Amino acid sequence: MRIAEETNFDLVEVSPSTDPPVCKLMDYGKFKYEQAKKEKDAKIKRKTLDVKEVKLRPKIDENDFLVKKNTAERILKSGNKVKVTLMFRGREVVYTELGKKLMNRLAEELDSCSSVERVPKLEGRNMIMILTPKSA
Repeated sequence: MRIAEETNFDLVEVSPSTDPPVCKLMDYGKFKYEQAKKEKDAKIKRKTLDVKEVKLRPKIDENDFLVKKNTAERILKSGNKVKVTLMFRGREVVYTELGKKLMNRLAEELDSCSSVERVPKLEGRNMIMILTPKSA
């Protein structure tokens, strides 16, 4: 502590959990600034996974299905999750098996670039499934 006062530095405890604790002589303000800078850089470099949504209907035409599949594939390849929502209107909610088949077909066709995080589940009038990109 005497040396720290003589050199106008601060005595900073770097590792308090070790025995004996590790201390350094340094400018504490500069040390805090460097730590904040490192945390900011780490935060920028961290990639967040966004969840994009693709909506389907149970009576979707073949070509429309392929367009939706290609859209989901593009989203997965960009590294984001895909929430597939199958919307039932009116009395269509009776055909939940048809909807489940459609969702499973989509999951099978996207099997090369995705894995199913959440299996198709009926929530109200919507059936929801979540696909995550496979890590390469």
